[in-house]
Amino acid sequence: MGRPLVFEVLEKPATSCFIGICSAIWFYIQKKNIGYSHVGLSYETAIAGHHWRIITSAFSHISILHLVFNMSALWSLGVVENLGYIGLGVEYYLHYTLVLVVLSGVLVLGMYHILIQKFKLEYFRRVTAVGYSCVVFGWMTILSVKQPTSKLHLFGLLSLPISFAPFESLIFTSIIVPQASFIGHLSGIIVGYAIGWGLIHGMNNYWALSMLGWTVLVSAFSLKRSGAYDFSFLEIESVADSSLPSVRFLASGNGRTLQMSALPASGGELV
Repeated sequence: MGRPLVFEVLEKPATSCFIGICSAIWFYIQKKNIGYSHVGLSYETAIAGHHWRIITSAFSHISILHLVFNMSALWSLGVVENLGYIGLGVEYYLHYTLVLVVLSGVLVLGMYHILIQKFKLEYFRRVTAVGYSCVVFGWMTILSVKQPTSKLHLFGLLSLPISFAPFESLIFTSIIVPQASFIGHLSGIIVGYAIGWGLIHGMNNYWALSMLGWTVLVSAFSLKRSGAYDFSFLEIESVADSSLPSVRFLASGNGRTLQMSALPASGGELV
């Protein structure tokens, strides 16, 4: 008999939390009948100022099969939390999950930009991607570099050598699920190698909290500016240079404000 699930959860607290968050969001999406266009990331919505979609697209799943595949792989990859003795562990996992979410989303948009502007492939202008696969493929890649003897277990049935898992999974999903985002998965692999090889390094609590804070601020700013959500405590007003808006947080008592200058903002896939 296997170990009780509660012990597995306690050994993988961060992984368990992310699985819970993604599952809860999937349930909410199904209940509210939300689609790709509401939460997904595309080049067209990004240039329209919907930068918050980099975050919402990563944690959203429309298909139950997509959710189950990603969460099954993520559960197996949660072994990273127990590898503190080789420099990984829970803090490393949390720090670089944030990096994977943000940078893989930015890289996807960068690839779309090249395909559209340089190769005139207008199809990619409206391709909309959702899913946690960028992060999953990123952690597959990091683990293949840091712990190449590990194995990736899927659905408790399939076991893949982690050293080949990123590209095996990339090819497998592209063949079995044609609507899967090849670019999204490839972006996760690229960022994963950058982290695994030490090209992206030095994350600690200070930098992680700073990155998280800026991510929240930019997301809130873009939500307000795009009209997707109205934050009553947040106003966008013009400054001396009309091309540079500022952000003001309203305070009822002391009248203090916080301003931030920023440049103006000028079919679904599974990731």
